[in-house]
Amino acid sequence: MAGLTPASATAEPKAGLSPTQEAWRRFKRHRLAYWSLWLLGLLVVAVLIGPLMWKVGVNDVDLLASLSRPSAKHPLGTDDLGRDLLARLLYGGRISLAVGLAAMLTAVLVGVLIGAIAGMSRGWVDAALMWLTDLFLSLPQLPVLLLLIFLFREPLKQTFGLEAGIFILIVAVIGGFRWMPVARLVRAQFFSLREKEFVEAARALGAGTPRQVVRHILPNSLGR
Repeated sequence: MAGLTPASATAEPKAGLSPTQEAWRRFKRHRLAYWSLWLLGLLVVAVLIGPLMWKVGVNDVDLLASLSRPSAKHPLGTDDLGRDLLARLLYGGRISLAVGLAAMLTAVLVGVLIGAIAGMSRGWVDAALMWLTDLFLSLPQLPVLLLLIFLFREPLKQTFGLEAGIFILIVAVIGGFRWMPVARLVRAQFFSLREKEFVEAARALGAGTPRQVVRHILPNSLGR
């Protein structure tokens, strides 16, 4: 028919595929994202098993080898104190991955919780949660980060120790400034699902909002 644009093959879901399989099929068609995932996996494997193979201490000081070039003994060279850069890179990679994964998991959990409550609610609950979201979006991150470090660094160090205390503080701060987009996305998805035909039918039969979510919205959103 004239004037109609044929739909893309990637936009049409294949019959018989679960939502997870369909998402993976579409993800593989994005070459940059697909190969980036393999690169990320390679980095994860390197920082996890690297210290088991390269057993040079991260704090071993060798002033005679200060600022040396890459060699068989030090593949990436050394710093100004003679410490092996490869060992420090592998050690720092584990910390970076742990902080990043823990912070994003915290942000996703908080965002999904707040977004789901706002999406299921009406009136002042939704308005209050979105006001809280806007408040966090407007906060200047660097001053708040410095303030939280100043206020909670010593109590956390005394409670959990130096490394664990700093780790918890950094994860809490990063996760606390990353949950807002997730909350908005989940809220919008709940609004969209709430207007579907099966929800309208459930509402016509007298089902309340929590009952709609448990019996209709969640199973249909999971593709069951």
